[in-house]
Amino acid sequence: MLYLLDANALITAHNTWYGHRRVPEFWRWLIHHGHGGMVKMPAEIYAEVEGGTDELAAWMHDAVTKKALLLNEPSDPAAVQAVLELYGHPLNEADLITIGQDPFLIAAARGHVDRCVVTAEVSKPTRTGARRHVPDVCGDCGVNWMHPVTFIADLNFSTGWDLI
Repeated sequence: MLYLLDANALITAHNTWYGHRRVPEFWRWLIHHGHGGMVKMPAEIYAEVEGGTDELAAWMHDAVTKKALLLNEPSDPAAVQAVLELYGHPLNEADLITIGQDPFLIAAARGHVDRCVVTAEVSKPTRTGARRHVPDVCGDCGVNWMHPVTFIADLNFSTGWDLI
């Protein structure tokens, strides 16, 4: 399984329980699984996090991190367009700003049964248009998704994992 991380999965981890200074093992664990080809981020999502000004953004700028986590394939414009259509029509510029880079994340998993989107968003099926959440759009296009807590459990993170 290839887990495709949403920006909010890393941002939430960094800002809450897994801050770089509190749990550095978590960040080494991500790089380990990135090198193993199990955890990646499409370029557009990677750029969202890398564009920040905090410690997480600095970590994302590191060449080792980038090599491990950046999905090495171009976005498929047709797949991105197909995902955008699930947000409804017509979409204006403000809608596209609200939606952000999420369609690139979902499109990278679309049509791949061995890929799963990892997002901190929760399903809100009553939302429409640009306000739709990633889990609901994933559901509409047959993309597997999970919450970061499930992802961490699936890949069995624990402190000291790299000592085993």
